[in-house]
This record gives sequence, structure tokens and C-alpha cells, in this order.
Amino acid sequence: LSASLPSALAGWRGRGCHVVTTTDFLAQRDADTLRPFYKACGLTVAHVDADMEPDARREAYQADITYATNKEVTADFLRDQLAQRGGTGLAQMLLRGVADESGRMTGQPPLVQRGLAMAIVDEADSVLVDEAVTPLIISGEGPNADQVEAFAQAAQLAGELTEREHYRVNHRYHEVTLTRKGEDMLAKRGETLGGIWTGIRRREELVIQALQARELYQRGKQYVIQEDKIVIVDEFTGRLMPDRTWRAGLHQAVEAKENLEIQPLKETLARLSFQRYFRLYDKLAGMTGTGWEGRSEFWRVYGLHVVRIPTHRPCIRVQHRDEVFAHADDRWHAVAQQVDAMHRSGRPVLIGTRSVAASEKLSDMLTQKELQHAVLNATKHAEESQIVAGAGQPGRITVATNMAGRGTDIKLGRSIAEQGGLAVIATERHESGRIDRQLFGRAARQGDPGSAMAFWSLDDELLLRYCPTWRRWLGRRLAGGNDPVRRILLNRIMRSAQARAERQAAGQRRQVLKSDDWLDEYLGFAAKE
Repeated sequence: LSASLPSALAGWRGRGCHVVTTTDFLAQRDADTLRPFYKACGLTVAHVDADMEPDARREAYQADITYATNKEVTADFLRDQLAQRGGTGLAQMLLRGVADESGRMTGQPPLVQRGLAMAIVDEADSVLVDEAVTPLIISGEGPNADQVEAFAQAAQLAGELTEREHYRVNHRYHEVTLTRKGEDMLAKRGETLGGIWTGIRRREELVIQALQARELYQRGKQYVIQEDKIVIVDEFTGRLMPDRTWRAGLHQAVEAKENLEIQPLKETLARLSFQRYFRLYDKLAGMTGTGWEGRSEFWRVYGLHVVRIPTHRPCIRVQHRDEVFAHADDRWHAVAQQVDAMHRSGRPVLIGTRSVAASEKLSDMLTQKELQHAVLNATKHAEESQIVAGAGQPGRITVATNMAGRGTDIKLGRSIAEQGGLAVIATERHESGRIDRQLFGRAARQGDPGSAMAFWSLDDELLLRYCPTWRRWLGRRLAGGNDPVRRILLNRIMRSAQARAERQAAGQRRQVLKSDDWLDEYLGFAAKE
């Protein structure tokens, strides 16, 4: 509803307005919900989803207001750029300037979008900050049988190496490095294999990539397997991305690891980060409930001010203290017991997990306790709207990956408000405290009652990557106690890890911003209109 007012103003200008959401479901839902309002304003509205053909997309972008996801609008922009590059000869350029009897430019490439006049971004901190440097890449086929064989051989060689002796894994920086002993072993194996394996740099790159696929990319977390193919899971939303692949051979390395048919390496035709794409709009705006902490970055990168709008009703959510455990197994048992207790009281419970594997693990534990529940993860995204719609009913238990179902209010069932409202449980902390608060914000909306609490352990991935060993050791000594001093120290350990993760992510975004600015300055030949 908030987005509809500025969208209508932009629609009246006749240049189009893109309302950017996080899922195809939300794009269609919001467009359909607000269609009567836009019709009353004399405006047309449409939505774009992943299954649309180019002609349908072109028609949707001709509407006064178009709802779509950030991935779809960026991909359509890149495809239009490729279409414009299709003919670069003098004859083609002259033909593009000739109009037929109807006034249409002949020879013009079949562009989908009609321009980037204005965008209003929902969940703005997620799209414009958290996913800002995620590159969207358009690829073409580049079949090479030798490369396919090399990926299979690299996976075999990686299986012969042992951690610490031949290589080291840095979980914090998400990288793998070979030791001197590992390099020597690869040199000997390279002499035996011959071909590309005689080249030092190439063989080490291939094997390191195979090791990254084995150590850093886990089935059920970064990807799932469907119909004997690797399908990437969006770690921010927990949704499948069947039309996306990792670049530079990483996708093939994961396929080799899983003993699947290795697809030929694709050739990159065009790439663009979300951060650079959204800076191309003449006018840009956004909405989010957790954007105040990122106000300096919104201004530095996009030139956007952040204005805080108070809720029209006071938030009465009860935020319980974190429950901290030395080991993950203890944490999972405690979560299952807490869910059981909430269920017995009749309250609906929403449990957030960080991966598909974690959601399935918790689902198995709840099944053993004979607790009926619904699982909303990347493998079941088709049922998302139905699952979310009923998540606030009495005794309902919903297990969801990360922010699956975001953007949808969970309506409380009858008498649930008197019992305390929806209970939200986080099974891990995230790299950014904002993402934790996005999950907690599912409870106690619109002035309703509700509660939120987090469970985490000292061997969670966040702490393994960003917390020094001595702090994790100290945390294990402190875990299990309930006195205030222990809780304060454990919370400081977690805040320290999150602060490190946020600093590293911000540093990566600054580097990409510098690169984008350099490209605009030295490779931009046309000024804005």
C-alpha cells in the first residue's frame, strides 16, 4: 500500500515504474492486490516472473507500473544490452535509424524494457546492500570436451589430498590454499597425467576449485540436486535458482564432486552487479523495516536518504535472551524441546533455519516427537503462500529456511493473541544483525503480541569463520550457565563475530563500488539524458 502512492505518481509521468520485490510470488500478489487501485487512477499494472516469454515480458514492461524481482529486471536489462550489440556494422546502425510507415524503427533489436525511469525497491537493505555485489551473468554455450574431462580429473585428484597435510581451508575468507607438500604431490601427478596438468598454475587452479567444491559448498545448503542436476539455493532467501550457475568452473567442480554429468563450461556474455544496475535508474527509492543501520551506505552508494517512519501501533514483541550451547547437537535438542513446549500451549511457532539441510534435520526431530509441522524451504517453494497463510493458526508449527515467506503477514488465528501470539525461533544467528531482526519481525506485527528468541552454538559456521579460536574456547567454558555475567560475555562473542562479518562484507561492497565507478568514468561514452 505504501508503494502504491509513489508508483501512481511515477505511472502518470508515462515513463513506467518498476516495483522490485524479492520473489515472483510477491510480484504477482502485489500487482493483483493493487490492480483496482491503479485502475481507479487510470493506470495499468503488470508483473514479470521467471517463466515468462520475451513477448509477455515486453508487454508487462509497457504497463505504467511493473512488479518484478531484482533478478528478473537485471537479467532483462542485460539481455537488452546483448540484443543491442547484435549488429555493430555500419549497415545495421543505419538501418536502425529508418522508420517504417507506422513510425516504428526498422531493424531495431527486440528490446524488452522501455527504460529505467524509476524503481521502488521492497526489502531495500536486502536487495541494495546484502545482495548488492552479487553478479548477475548472462552466459552462452562454450562446449569443450577437454575441459569437461579436466574437471572430473581434478575431483579425483582432490580426493587424494588430505586437509592440513596437503591443503588448508580458511572458512572465514571462503578459500582453500595448497601446502608445499600438496604442490609437490600435484607436480608428480601432473607429470603422469600430461596435457594441461603439466602447467603449474592451471593444475593448481583446477584442484583448488575442486577442493572448494568439496569443503565449502555443501548439499542442502548452497545447492540441492533435482533431476540429476545441481540447482543453486539463494542463501539470502532460501529459494531455488534453477536457471543460475556458478561461474569460472565452480558449477562444474560441484557436478564432478557429486558424480553428476558435467555440463560444458559456459562463456560469459554479459555481467552486472545489482549495485551497479540500480544506480542506472533516474529515480530510486526503497522500503524496509531494517534499513536505519545501513543509512550511511545507502547515502554513499546510491545517494539516498533514509527516513524513519514510526509504526502506527506500538510493537509489543517480547524478545527473550539467547540460548547458547557448546555443541550443535545440544542446540537442536533444545530447539525441539522448546517447540514442543510452545505447541502444547497452543501457540503457533515459526522456526527459522539457515539451510535446507538444517530444516530437514529439525523436521526429522519434530517427526520423532510426533509433532505435525510444515516445512518451507528451497525444495518446497511452490507451496510457500499456502504454508505462510496458515502459520498463525493455533498449534501450527512451521519450519522455514532463512527468510522464506518474507513479505507476507502471518495472520493470527482466533484466541492466539490472548495466548501470546506467534512465537519465532531462530536456530542460528546470521552474519548481519539486520537479518536476525528481519526474522524476528515476523512476530508481533501490526500491534499484535508475539515473542522471539535465538538458539546458537559455539560451532556454528558464523563463529567458525569470524571468531578467533581463543574466543570459541572461552565460549565453551561459559556455555550452559544462566548467570548474567556469562550471558553478557557470550553475547559479546556473538556481536564480535557479526561485526567482523559485516566489516568484511562492507569492504567487499566498497571494492565493487570502486570498480563500478572506474567503469563509469573510463568506459562511459554517453552522458545521462
